[in-house]
Amino acid sequence: MGDRVILHIDCNSFYASVEQVFRPELAEVPMAVCGDPEGRHGIILAKNEKAKAYGIATAETIWQAKRKCPELVLVPPRMDEYRRFSRRINAIYADYTDMVEPFSLDESWLDVTGSQQLFGDGKTIADTIRRRVREEIGVTVSVGVSFNKVFAKLGSDYKKPDATTVFLREDVPQKVWPLPVTSLLFVGRSAAATLEKSHIYTIGDLARADRELLVRLLGKLGDTLCDYARGLDDSPVAKLGDSREIKSVGNGMTFRRDLASEEDIRLGLHVLCDSVAHRLRRSGLRGWTVQVTIKDTNLKSITRQTTLPRATDLSSEMLEAAMALTLANRPAAIRMLTVTVSGLTDDTTGEQTSLFAEEQLPDLDNRRRLEHTLDRLRDRYGWSSVRPGATLQNNLGIDESAPRGADDET
Repeated sequence: MGDRVILHIDCNSFYASVEQVFRPELAEVPMAVCGDPEGRHGIILAKNEKAKAYGIATAETIWQAKRKCPELVLVPPRMDEYRRFSRRINAIYADYTDMVEPFSLDESWLDVTGSQQLFGDGKTIADTIRRRVREEIGVTVSVGVSFNKVFAKLGSDYKKPDATTVFLREDVPQKVWPLPVTSLLFVGRSAAATLEKSHIYTIGDLARADRELLVRLLGKLGDTLCDYARGLDDSPVAKLGDSREIKSVGNGMTFRRDLASEEDIRLGLHVLCDSVAHRLRRSGLRGWTVQVTIKDTNLKSITRQTTLPRATDLSSEMLEAAMALTLANRPAAIRMLTVTVSGLTDDTTGEQTSLFAEEQLPDLDNRRRLEHTLDRLRDRYGWSSVRPGATLQNNLGIDESAPRGADDET
């Protein structure tokens, strides 16, 4: 049996490209899509090719970008439009295979192994899709073609914009292994720094490294990266529309002003926990682990987590755990908080565990009934119909809408 043919398709500067569809004149100037500076979400989310020429990078602050390019045109994001464009683009992919797995709004994997008799080889299909997306949608994509998902993604990153890169199995030693280890999926700055201490600089170095050493250095990730570098990834591409297992539910917020008092911190966490709990209950899930990420005014982040005595979907229990973690690790002032619940389960059979005294159970039932009642009210009348009184006329940037949830991790 021959190798699979996997495509990874990445929309080039997606948010900026969508904005240029609506306003073609933006393609003629350095432009970036960014968060609201006055709301303290002032980072670059996407930039066009002219802005890239100035060295402007995604996730840098607006003031840093403006120093590089004072004439930079800033555009606010329109997530509803980006989601709509993403659906239209994935519909084109579905013309060539039903095995389409979105990785994010602007990235998808396709398995076209069984489509080649109809549409040509992998490169031909990739080039056809590139042309159709450019002509029918108005944005460009880069495509990697390979025998597994990891090297296909490596290919889509290899050459941009509007390009196709093919990495066949026989190409790996000459084309893939000389690339820096940071090019590989899931090798972030921290992992790369750890690997460099053991003189592992390239994907080839990683492929030749001792597996046990990598596990000692990086734990389970080391084992995974060893497989990735050696081309051993055989994970399947999901079919379009298949539900993916939710591994965590999180929500974060950058506040309009710094949180300094315990009252401010509790209010911020209350809103985040409320949203996370609502989403868990909507999915029929509970979580064992509560994690808090705290970002201070110097943009330094720390993450702490705790395991609960039982899995929960109650905002009140998450808030107690999140408050304890935050107060134990609080900086002088807090710019951003994120609450994430993981260790998810749909099993409720262990509800009445010996860890809880019988007298605690009625209170637990009362809290559950209350929060489920809030769900029904919000589903019927909108999120702002029931909310903490302290959020009224607050100056933290907490408005009447439901907080945006972070992507559920899969």
